[in-house]
Amino acid sequence: MKKENFLLKLREKFESYSKLTDLTWGRIEDISSFKEYSRDEIIVLNGDVAKNLLYICEGAVIAYFTDYDGNTYNKNIFLEDDFAGSTVSSMTGSPSRFTLQAVEKCLLIEIKYEPYRKLLFSENDLTLFYIAYLERNWIIEKEAREVSIVMENAGERYLKLLKQHPDIDKRIPQLHIASHLGITPTQLSRIRKNLKK
Repeated sequence: MKKENFLLKLREKFESYSKLTDLTWGRIEDISSFKEYSRDEIIVLNGDVAKNLLYICEGAVIAYFTDYDGNTYNKNIFLEDDFAGSTVSSMTGSPSRFTLQAVEKCLLIEIKYEPYRKLLFSENDLTLFYIAYLERNWIIEKEAREVSIVMENAGERYLKLLKQHPDIDKRIPQLHIASHLGITPTQLSRIRKNLKK
């Protein structure tokens, strides 16, 4: 797909929350650039300051924490048409507390965070986008995820993930899917075996 088409998809993503003027969209384009990452390449390393808001055109990205013993815990899995990033790090200029890594070859649009944040406060249409984005992702969907973790068993959560992303188990290593679900790879293997019966 041509880069112009990905930019169009990015605009559609913004406008799925709130309509943007051509002027605001032009300013977003001015602070955006395409970047490719190879499989397993680190995009933001734990301890680095994140400088970009990311939009995934192609590929898959995971966000994970590593504890002092070297164990990793998935924070999130991002696929095509998702925004990704270490938002707290970008907002505060502090080191990221997690790592973002490509688990497939990726094409991303990187939006420079500082000028983007300035636009959030100067362009009313982008402010409305931001409010709608926060409401949907950090209130409505976050609450649904929290309820799901408490009220649903791991098998139900896995089926829900497959419904949202039918090919995820072919694209993302089982270790990362298990961690994302809050279970061990052995437990995930059992769940998958039971589903095949």
